[in-house]
Amino acid sequence: MGDVEFDEKTGCITHLIVPGPGCLCGIFGREKEYVIPFCDVKQIGDDIILVEIKTLKDAEKACAG
Repeated sequence: MGDVEFDEKTGCITHLIVPGPGCLCGIFGREKEYVIPFCDVKQIGDDIILVEIKTLKDAEKACAG
């Protein structure tokens, strides 16, 4: 499950926030999340979202805390 960021003025989605892989089999939460600009989303299907990113580092963001 993920989240979205949106522009409060326009109501448009700006980013998708997707959880990364879990730590130690997911027991201790997640280490990273991926923040994907909505303009990089190429197609949304029933069970998949296709995105185009240049490098994984552009989408990775360490979780706060």
